[in-house]
Amino acid sequence: MVTENSVLQGTHVRLGPLEHRHVDGLVAAAADDASLYQWSPVPRGRVAATSYVDTALAWRDAGTAVPYAIVRKQDGVVLGSTRFWNLERWSWPPGHPSHGRDVPDACEIGYTWLTRSAIRTAANTEAKLLMLTHAFEVWQVLRVCFHTDARNQRSRAALERIGGQFEGILRAHRMAADFIPRDSVRYSILAAEWPAVKERLLQFVDRA
Repeated sequence: MVTENSVLQGTHVRLGPLEHRHVDGLVAAAADDASLYQWSPVPRGRVAATSYVDTALAWRDAGTAVPYAIVRKQDGVVLGSTRFWNLERWSWPPGHPSHGRDVPDACEIGYTWLTRSAIRTAANTEAKLLMLTHAFEVWQVLRVCFHTDARNQRSRAALERIGGQFEGILRAHRMAADFIPRDSVRYSILAAEWPAVKERLLQFVDRA
């Protein structure tokens, strides 16, 4: 069961285990512009941020998520949050090389949000690079999935730009930030596709 929270170090950002000490940083990061978060549930205010961290840590302790704070390396400022979740562990039969794995066979990256000043910077791209590298090269997963609100054109374009493959739309899949059932667009990256995706992400980060 995965409960580890390794620190993932990049050039521009560091993904550290999400903890209660990040609450004030999350509050500040989410305070910029409410309209920026019309598609994503983002904690606004100290009470909401504390509950957000409580839930993330409960999921971590249950072995269903690995949550991170996205921190700018230059000055230690919290830029937002992200997590691995929907961790799938397949029932490999005895004798199969994958039998008894204690890491996921597939996972999802989600609950990702950034403060306005970090949008369209290297922060989001490098965070994805760090997480995908960990998923495919440390856990050796077979698939990483992403879901976003069907109305969120900016997020859809970003996933397609890094090489996410469109799989379809799940209707009334999840509650949206505006508290109505949302249609979710599903994207995925497979292990065989990862080398090309990694090369593309590295180019984006190097140009930032």
